[in-house]
Amino acid sequence: MSKLLDRIVSSEDVKKLDRGELEPLCGELRAFLVDSVSKTGGHLASNLGVVELTVALHRVFDPTKDRILFDVGHQSYVHKLLTGRREAFSTLRRFGGLSGFPKPGESDCDPFIAGHASDSISLALGMARARTLRGEDYDVVAVLGDGAMTGGLAYEGMNNAGQSGEPLIVILNDNGMSITRNVGGIAKSLARQRTKPGYYHFKRVYRRVLLSLPGGERLYRFNHKLKTALKVAIFNCSFFEEMGFHYLGPVDGHDVKRLEYMLEHARSLREPVLLHVVTKKCKGYAPAERDPDAYHAVGPFDPAVGLSTQPKECFSAVFGRELCALAEKEPRLCAVTAAMPDGTGLVDFARRFPERFFDEGIAEGHAVSMAAGMAKQGMIPVFAVYSTFLQRGYDMLLHDVAILGLHVVFAVDRAGLVGADGETHQGVFDVGYLRQVPGLRLYAPASYAELRDMLRAAVAAEGPVALRYPRGGEGAYTEGGAAPLKCLREGSDLTLVCYGTLVNEAAEAAELLEARGVSVELLKLGQLKPLDPEPIRRSLMKTGRLAFPEEAAGPDTVGRELLSRLAEAGAACPALLMDLEERFVPQGTVAELLHSRGLDAESIARRIIERFFPEKENEP
Repeated sequence: MSKLLDRIVSSEDVKKLDRGELEPLCGELRAFLVDSVSKTGGHLASNLGVVELTVALHRVFDPTKDRILFDVGHQSYVHKLLTGRREAFSTLRRFGGLSGFPKPGESDCDPFIAGHASDSISLALGMARARTLRGEDYDVVAVLGDGAMTGGLAYEGMNNAGQSGEPLIVILNDNGMSITRNVGGIAKSLARQRTKPGYYHFKRVYRRVLLSLPGGERLYRFNHKLKTALKVAIFNCSFFEEMGFHYLGPVDGHDVKRLEYMLEHARSLREPVLLHVVTKKCKGYAPAERDPDAYHAVGPFDPAVGLSTQPKECFSAVFGRELCALAEKEPRLCAVTAAMPDGTGLVDFARRFPERFFDEGIAEGHAVSMAAGMAKQGMIPVFAVYSTFLQRGYDMLLHDVAILGLHVVFAVDRAGLVGADGETHQGVFDVGYLRQVPGLRLYAPASYAELRDMLRAAVAAEGPVALRYPRGGEGAYTEGGAAPLKCLREGSDLTLVCYGTLVNEAAEAAELLEARGVSVELLKLGQLKPLDPEPIRRSLMKTGRLAFPEEAAGPDTVGRELLSRLAEAGAACPALLMDLEERFVPQGTVAELLHSRGLDAESIARRIIERFFPEKENEP
């Protein structure tokens, strides 16, 4: 594609470039990103913003030995390009292909998998302490997006890392955004920090002059506290240094030569250092610069035109519209999100009801506890959150919401298989952990109409309620209602139970089985907790066989509880449970993943024949 990029096979090749070649290389990297991601889809905005920073990191550090942690990992595409993975970019986020996040199994240059935010400082401190204990020699660098600074875990890590004395570098990549514009006090503090570069010029001159004098090093240490007090009095911006970090910056995150110098300086200090880097999200691609929110994560698009502005119908959009309709009638209803207003369908709610919309940043645990406080005082908070992100708020859900039986509604988006984001984002564990919560009611809508009906039921209910629904759109099943169970098809040979949008695969499997002479009774659960086994027991009195496919992982699936409840009722029968087992699910399209796990229609039908009707295996 290009002369400079063609020469880059490893980090060592980046180091060999003349300084005059760095800016052209950055231009080629941006052009490659736009061209490649426009074909595969992926996280574009964040990667366009860290091109110079990543090049500088690879000029100073050796990623095969040094540990470079990207937080969140979706800003690691340039790192992948500079570590020998350019030829694999056509497989980005595809089944069996290149991950959209750092992945140690993919390259020795990736020290850790990183799909969620705010954990890089804790990881970096752990690696630095291991280095010291083992007597080894390497550098540890955490590249922290400023959106991750809205998460409390970042401060837990910073509080300990700053006091540890361990040499490590935290790079605060400050672009004023996480996915959308950052919220809260830290965002405002960073904005103030950006406006005071004069102090840091004074600091450099002060140190240089003092160290040139006889006894200057001792005098410098003696005066350090006085200097810090002066800075606080004049500039009021010592937050990071009070945490124990040597603060450097702000520095232009698109000046690769300056970044290289600052990284060398940070490494030479041999103490906890925070380097504040100011970047521009989406830099270098005009359509993305005009609308950075839209280009956070994209599907394939025409790079000459940019993204389509036509909204797509999906469960998130239907949820957002119905919540607005409910808010019109119920003044106590509020919407809460954790830095995901667009992804969870709440943009219109935020516009129409700004006083009842709360974006708490990347702080899911805090959001759950805040919602509990609102519910305790008479409001009806609806927390819209991705399944895999709600995992971070599980303790608060259990202790702050459930013990008091508070009426918080959890709209669990991206439940089930989500596809290309892979292991860190597949929403396959919420069925297990939500059903453990005493007093919580759990709905599983399978259509837009059911989502609307179940959301209305959840808002009108008492106590904690959750609805889990998938990414994307509905299938052939479009019925409404909020019934705990529906019989969609009567039969006499087999009871097939399912829930959620997997009903579409189950219904097709029932047709395939019918063609093979197997009469299927298809039951769809609309409510997963509490679970009433009685209608299923009655069905099994006719059929004598049970099959239960579900998009859930772990030992606490609905199917396993159902078998236990049936056994307790004396209704044990031959059964086939088809789930995701106790495994993480890799990236791929949802269709590919369902097939690979034996949960598409053809696989369900085949497995049922093999288990219950082997005499029909060779029939046409």
